Amino acid sequence: MDDKTLTQLDPVIPCTDCQAGHMHREYVAYYTWLGDELITVPDFPAWVCDICGRCEYDENALARLSLLLSPNAGKTTSTPRKIQSKEKSKSKPQRPIPNE
Repeated sequence: MDDKTLTQLDPVIPCTDCQAGHMHREYVAYYTWLGDELITVPDFPAWVCDICGRCEYDENALARLSLLLSPNAGKTTSTPRKIQSKEKSKSKPQRPIPNE
């Protein structure tokens, strides 16, 4: 493999923290709190600087994970439609109550 092929497979981004290193794609452990529970995800995609070690989690992976951990996951988003009956019952007018 030449250098041109290697850069296409492993994109490199300049580090926004130290300005000297390059961010490389790696797989790290991801930790987050969901209410009172600690959620861990092994082998989570992230960008890690080769000089300072800064770690930025992959945005696409975070979006997918937040969909999975959402309290509404698996539930329908639309409300069911109410079926109206074709026959409407006619209401009788109220009779006045005679005074005693």
